[in-house]
This record gives sequence, C-alpha cells and structure tokens, in this order.
Amino acid sequence: MAEKKLFLLDAFALIYRGYFALNANTKFNPINSKGLDTSAILGFTNTLVEVLTKQKPTHIAVVFDTAAPTARHEDFTDYKANRQEMPNAIAIAIPYIKEIIKAFKIPVIESDGYEADDVIGTLAKKAEKKGFITYMMTPDKDFGQLVSENIFIYKPGRFGNDAEILGVKEVCEKFEVQNPQQVIDILGLWGDAIDNIPGIPGVGEKTAKQLIKEFGSIENLLNNTRSLKGKLKEKVEENKEKAILSKKLATILLNAPVEFDENALILEEPDKEKVLEIFSELEFRTLSKRILGKEIQSATISGQLDIFGQGQEIEQNIMPEIKTTDWKTITNTQHTYTLVQKEEDLFHLVSTLLQQSEVCFDTETTSLSIIDAELVGIAFSFKKSEGFYIPIPPEKEKAIKILSILSPFFENENILKIGQNIKYDLHILKNYGIEVKGKLFDTMLAHYLLHPDKKHNMDFLAETYLFYRPVSIETLIGKKGKAQGNMRNVPLENIKEYAAEDADITLQLKIVFADLLKENETEELFYQIETPLIRVLANMEHEGVNVDVNFLKNYSLQLQTGILELEQSIYQKTGAQFNIDSPKQLGEILFEKLKIEENVKKTKTGQYATGEEILSKLAKKHPIIDDILSYRELRKLKNTYVDSIPEMVNEKTKRVHTSFMQTVAATGRLSSNNPNLQNIPIRTEKGRMIRKAFIPRNENYLLLSADYSQVELRIIAALSEEQNMIADFVAGKDIHAATAANVFNVPLHEVTKDLRAKAKAVNFGIIYGQTAFGLAENIGISRTEAKEIIDTYFIKYPGIKTYMENNIKRAKENGYVETIMKRKRYLNDINSSNATVRGFAERNAINAPIQGSAADIIKKAMIEIDAQLRQQHLKTKMILQVHDELVFDLYIPEKETVMNMVKQKMENAVELQVPLLTEMNTGANWLEAH
Repeated sequence: MAEKKLFLLDAFALIYRGYFALNANTKFNPINSKGLDTSAILGFTNTLVEVLTKQKPTHIAVVFDTAAPTARHEDFTDYKANRQEMPNAIAIAIPYIKEIIKAFKIPVIESDGYEADDVIGTLAKKAEKKGFITYMMTPDKDFGQLVSENIFIYKPGRFGNDAEILGVKEVCEKFEVQNPQQVIDILGLWGDAIDNIPGIPGVGEKTAKQLIKEFGSIENLLNNTRSLKGKLKEKVEENKEKAILSKKLATILLNAPVEFDENALILEEPDKEKVLEIFSELEFRTLSKRILGKEIQSATISGQLDIFGQGQEIEQNIMPEIKTTDWKTITNTQHTYTLVQKEEDLFHLVSTLLQQSEVCFDTETTSLSIIDAELVGIAFSFKKSEGFYIPIPPEKEKAIKILSILSPFFENENILKIGQNIKYDLHILKNYGIEVKGKLFDTMLAHYLLHPDKKHNMDFLAETYLFYRPVSIETLIGKKGKAQGNMRNVPLENIKEYAAEDADITLQLKIVFADLLKENETEELFYQIETPLIRVLANMEHEGVNVDVNFLKNYSLQLQTGILELEQSIYQKTGAQFNIDSPKQLGEILFEKLKIEENVKKTKTGQYATGEEILSKLAKKHPIIDDILSYRELRKLKNTYVDSIPEMVNEKTKRVHTSFMQTVAATGRLSSNNPNLQNIPIRTEKGRMIRKAFIPRNENYLLLSADYSQVELRIIAALSEEQNMIADFVAGKDIHAATAANVFNVPLHEVTKDLRAKAKAVNFGIIYGQTAFGLAENIGISRTEAKEIIDTYFIKYPGIKTYMENNIKRAKENGYVETIMKRKRYLNDINSSNATVRGFAERNAINAPIQGSAADIIKKAMIEIDAQLRQQHLKTKMILQVHDELVFDLYIPEKETVMNMVKQKMENAVELQVPLLTEMNTGANWLEAH
C-alpha cells in the first residue's frame, strides 16, 4: 500500500514568508499594470508549487487563521498585542490566494475561535491515527511540541536552499529536551515576543532549557523553587502565575472543531482554465507559461499527481531568488584580507589610509551597548576585495596606544569615512577618546532614502545589490539570546575575515548607493540633513537623560495601590470576584449579571465586546465602567512604563541612553527605543506623571522644552498656498478659532469653546484625510452635519482642497510624493483597483509631505542648534527629541542665551510663507517644562 502523505500548510506564516522574500529582491517589481502589489500572492504561490512539485503529497490542505478572537485572548487580553498591522499587500492578497488554492482544488480549512496552529495540530493528530505521515509546513517553532514518529515540521527553504524537515530527534536536539511535549514548558518560561507571551521576565532560551532539563516541567519547577538560588529563585517565585499562563498560551490545542475527512484532502488535478484566468488577471505571464504550457502527467503511485513536471525550473522562474550556488561568498570570491599586528605594519597602514580620499571602517565589539561595549578590533577597506583588520587588546592602555596611532586618520577632516550604521562606530571610538572627523557616508541611511519601506541591514543590502552573501555573525558567536558568545573569543583568523569582509562589502555598497542617490535626486537631503544628523543623534544618545528612579518606584507603589483599590471596588459593585483582564468574564458580568445594556455588540465568537470604545459609550450607565477603564489605564502605565524605565538606567552613567533611529519611519520622522519616547502617554494626568521622572543633570540645571506650535497646519498652509489660512497665521490669530469663525460664519469674538473644538478636529482631520464619517464619530455629530462642515471648510479654504487633489494626482502619475526637502514617499498602492487599499494610499499622499516636511524642519533645526552649542562651548546639552519637541539639559547660567538661540534656530530653520512658532518652557522635570 502506498504511503499516505499529508501536507498541512500554515497559510499566513507562509504568505508572510513569501512576501518578505520577494520584497528582498529589488529586481522584482511587485506592481502590475493595474497598480496591484502581487508580492504576497506570488510568494505564496511559489511555496505551494514547491511542495507540490518536490514533495508530491497524496493529501493536502491550507489552514488559515480567522479574525475572530480565540480562547487565548480571553485568558490574556494582551495576547499578540505587539503584532504589527498587516501590510497592505498581504491584506489585498488573501482573496486572490484563496481563489488560487480553490483553482488548484486544494481545501481551505479555518475555524473561528481557533488559531491555524490549533487546527493543524488537531488534524495532524487525527491523521496520525489513520496511518498518515503528516508534514506541518511552517517556519513556526511552536509546532515542535506536536512532532512524533509520524508528524514532522517542514520548513521551506529560502534562496534555493533545501527545506528543513524536523522530526523527534531534531526537535529534541534543538530544544535540549527528552520529548517534544516539553517544548511547551520551554516556551512557557522563555515567552514569545512575537505573540506577546510574557514567560518569566529575565529567563531566556538558555535558562529555560536548563530549568526544564533539571525539573522536567514548569509545574515541577514551581513546586521545587527552594532548590533555586539568588535572583533566579526570586524571578520564578514572583512570576508563577505568568509561567502557568504562558504555558497555557503556548500550548497548541488538539480539540479544534474540525473533522478529518481524508477523501476531501486527496490532491486532485487543478482546474487549469480557472488557474489561467486568475494568472491572466494578475499578469503572471511567466508563471502561466511554465505551469500551464506543459501537459499534466499522472504519477506512478496511485493518489499522487506530478502536477507540473520540471518543478525545479518552475520554482526558479516564480521566485526571483538566487540559487545558493549563484551567490558570491567569501569562499568563492577572490579577496585579500590582511591581519595587522605589528606596530611597524600599523604605521604603514595609517600612512596609506591618509593618502586616500575615502575609506570604509567597521568596529568589532563585545556587545551592542553604546556605553558598555569594548572594542575588539577595527577593519578598513579602500579598494574592492581588499581589507585590513587590526585587533584591539582588552587592556585599556594597550588599546589606547593602538588608537593613538590610528587617530591621525580618524581626525583627518579631508577623508570621507564610510560605514554601515556608522553612528554606532562613532560611539565606540568616542569611548576611547577618538573623535571621528570629516564627512560621513552611511550605507544604511543611503538605502533608507532610496527605499524607506525595505530592510536596510548589510546582509540584505549585499545580497540585493552585490549578489553577495556575507559571513553570518551567528557562525562566529551563535544565535541571538543570552547564550550568544562574544567577539573577543572568536579566533583571530575568523574575525579578520569577517570584519574585513564587512568593510569591503560596505565600501562596494557605497559606490552603488552614491550613484543611486544622484539618480534619485536625494543627494542634498542625504548630505545636508540626514548625514550631519548622525553626529547630532550620537551626541544626544551619549549624553543620555537623568531619571528619578525613586520617583518611579514610589509611583509604581501608588499605581499598584490604585489597581488593588479598583479591583476591590469592581468586585464590590459586581458582587463577584472574576478575572478583570478576561474580556469574556468581564462581558458576562457587565451584560448578563449587571445588565447595563440590552443591545450589546458581540464578537464573531459570540462573546461580548468590551473594548475601550464600547465601554466609554456606556460610562454614564453604571459607575463600574469608570473603574474598569481606570484599572486598565493604571495596569498599562505600571507595566509598560513605570516599572520598565528604571531597568534601562545604565550602571556606569546612571542615565538612560535612548536610541534614536533615522531608518525606521518612512515619513522621515525619528523613532526611538529603550524607552520609546513617542509612546510615553501625555493625554491623561496619570500618564503625564511619567514625564516627571525625567529630570536635569543636577541642581545647576533645568530641563528646557522647545515645541513647534501647530507645525503641520502651518506646513499645509504653506504647501497649499491657501491665502486665507496664511493670512490668519501671519496675523498671529488662534488658528482654530479663526477656522471656526470662517466655517461657522460667526465673528471671531463669538467663537465658543465648542465651535473651536469642532474646528480643531476639522483642521487636524483634514491632514489625515478624515471623512465625514470619521469627523462625525470624532466630535459626536451627525454624518450630515459633518459633511456640511467639511464642504464649508473647503469653500472657505479652497487652496487646501486643490492641494489634496493635486497631490493625489501627482502620486498616481509618479508613484511618490515629496516633502519640502525632496524626501520621497513611495506609494505603491496609489493605483490599486481595491478601493480600500487605494484610499489608504491617497490619504498618505496628502499626509506624508506634511509629516515628512515637519521631520525635515526639526532635523535641520537640530543640526544648527547642535553646531551652536558646540561652537559656543556651552554646557547645555540637547538630550531628547519627541515628535515636534526638543528637550535640553539647560545649564542655568546659560538660560537666556540658549533659549534665544534655540528659538531663533527653530523658527528660522526654513523659510515658509507662514511663520514658524516655538513654545518654550523650563522646569525641574520634563512635566514642568512641557
């Protein structure tokens, strides 16, 4: 009897994988003539073809997640809360992908209330009982818990590599367990950042494996914490409930309500006419020719179909990925990388470096910390395929001696210094007393300006532009995590090859990107704004900010007291104790026990909707609602900010060193992490209190906040050349009151607070392309009234409407819009046939030039302010940037000088038809100063 071979495809995991693989190749244009981004569709189709041609399953199914919440969401409100919004290309791809699967006559299986993992797990176990060999096709590590003698994980290969098949042996070796079911215990302790499964804080992969190796299970560990020691014992005992919850969240359910009908899963011959029809619509010409231009041949084994024949050739044409054998690598590319250890050789190298017009350099260090990392070595390259590596000893005196020999090169202002994420290298050298002078060229930053929506890491850039696959750092020090090794311990020959290759490849990328920047007409933005900003941000990061840890600890206790009081109040008002964090239990209490609303909105799974928007509308119906909303607010503040920020204080400096990133937000705005300053709450009183923790350096300093006033409205007035709005700004009028007077046809002195609030909502809503429906929801009026307000607005401010229409038109013609400094925002979906997707792109066409211009303006101001602070040798330091605000550690004797200078530079950063206005204040903490 022939082997029954079942493949269960984890749809979304494979769709995302295909999408990112295709977008990694800049030679592939995913947009067809209709404006549809086909990358996710084509990526998944390639994966499907791979399994059909290479593995020849007898049975197959594709399993999708649904939008409905699952039991995991009921157990843990924040489950998967960290997930980023689905890319538009994937959202619009789903219907097409399902049509393709249907045309291939492959069943689609999904079940509301259960994840695809649960459905696959349930089917795999049922299939096993019926004698099937089952392959779960997914890159997800969680599936390791399901592996058995007859159930395997099938991880599709990438870039032409073979697929990886994991059985019991491979899973047990990977997770260092006795049986695959213990994978659940590992995940329960370790947690999962992608799914927001908490695990035990501070317990990483290595510790989790050690604990399960010793105790066998989470339950046994928790019953024997007395045998643990120190901080680990404390962490485990304090987080017992989190561990149990995390194990539950990580457990794949095997009772999903799906039947296993093996006849329904038999692989059939596809509907070729339907496949051709879909491929024609999508303009998959090569794919249609390769697959449908050949006869379908029956397989020799009953129940199997070698549907496409020549599968390898098809796969190469579907997915524009380079085969492994085609990559250039360090092993097949001629190169000369030299180790420099003797002092005389070092002097000779420096002499050669000083003769160059541009040199790429790269530091190797012991960690990614800009404060704590030790320098391990420096690599240089100034000619393709050539590089030099200088090891740096751990002893500080010896290291400084070597660096003093190199300093004439670093401090030479006539030599262009090239790097990949060069800001990090500036930090490291600064720690050793070396200031890197001269112009800079950062390949990561250059690529960001060319393709802001793509990845910018060196491996991706090398593979995409040079068809070169660099040595992976994981081959030297292992995978990321607590178990990762240290570059200090890597053999000298290995690190020499790795580091010199990095410098060599970065040099080659610079040559490519310099030409592309010119072709793209973004040279001025790169050289005048983004590159000078590197040093400004490095100075800010190095300076850091002082944080009042004691205040945060006390505030945490206050919040915890408030949380407990609210818990008791909620229990008292309901007459029951329940899990307030469980939407399911909360809904039952509110709408079944208390009956505070009859016509209740429910989710797809039938449970009551208890989101903030729903509860806010019910606040007047029962006092418990205010308690619940307050409870949620306090919990989030405590866990996300108040308890986290003290852990970010550096032990050496006693300050928090935020990282500012230039290459994340496609609009051009800066982003930050550790902490994420943009997300620190400001709208509620308790949220604003967090800013009170950010304090000056000492008693001789204050914090100065300088914030652009209504900068985006001023920009849209200038860009649109709307004369009525320009006149109001020039006259110094309250713009929202002036708008209210115009739109509601009342004298300015008769504008009420309510009318001003409505006008403000319209002003800011217009920037984001808000519709009448959105405005109505926002300010609580009818849709008819909202439409009348917007229509009147455009009559009073016709230039705004013309600007919006023209921007959308230009975007459709060019594929992008620009800021005042020629920053391009590419809008691939602007001509999409899908109205929802196209609408999103059109709103971006209106908003991106405004947000991007605001980013350009504050960046230019930052560069000029930083230059003045240094030229005047002032003690005041610029330390934070958040949205349109700059924060300074202000030396009190310099107060008047600095405030005048900052105001002048911010308000004159660019020349517009409207004045830029800066609001400034000082205080003993950020809250007072804001």
